[in-house]
Amino acid sequence: MEAGESVPVPASVARSDLPVRAASALVMLAIAAFVLWAGGMTLVTFIILVTIACFVEFVSLVVRATTSSPERALGIGFGAIYIGLAALGLMNFAPLEICAILGIVVFTDTCAYFSGRTIGGPKIAPSISPSKTWAGLVGGMIGAAGWAALVGYGLPKIAFEPRIHGHVAIWAIIGSGLAVLAQMGDFFESWLKRKAGVKDSSRLIPGHGGVFDRVDGLLPVAIAVALIAQAA
Repeated sequence: MEAGESVPVPASVARSDLPVRAASALVMLAIAAFVLWAGGMTLVTFIILVTIACFVEFVSLVVRATTSSPERALGIGFGAIYIGLAALGLMNFAPLEICAILGIVVFTDTCAYFSGRTIGGPKIAPSISPSKTWAGLVGGMIGAAGWAALVGYGLPKIAFEPRIHGHVAIWAIIGSGLAVLAQMGDFFESWLKRKAGVKDSSRLIPGHGGVFDRVDGLLPVAIAVALIAQAA
């Protein structure tokens, strides 16, 4: 996710931070894998803890970014609904379904990063997120579409079926749309952090910032998939 810093980080600093980031990433992956494997109350408890941490960070950003009490209350209220709906949506899915949802965000971020770095080109919103390009967005949409198509082809009977039906092409279209939502979630957090004048939502995760930094793209995707599943 984008940190949204206004001053580029020197390459030497980025390299020195790499071992910490890698170690933190491995720990996060191990925890996520265990929680998804365990399922049940372990998974629900984990989602609740992540939700609380994310909301606390969101409130901290809103407090920093606002100057009036009504504006602050409105922002905090929006965050409670936004983050709460995403958490409730995820709680209604099985572990395998959550893996499919996480895959959308992962493929969006990964493909957007590599296509953006490779192709470059015009920026989407340089004042909010300087490194985000239109080429990256398209790459993320293609990656998410491919992942969603695989999910629709290989997992319908053990995951979203019978709540979500559709041809593989429809799944690909849904995936590309969810990629746009994931990027919007990223942009929203970057905008909020710039308003608050901070680089990361917190320092909870060494080398990665805060919980909100890690789930900013997941929040709108989880809400959208939950709505799609309810409507199907």
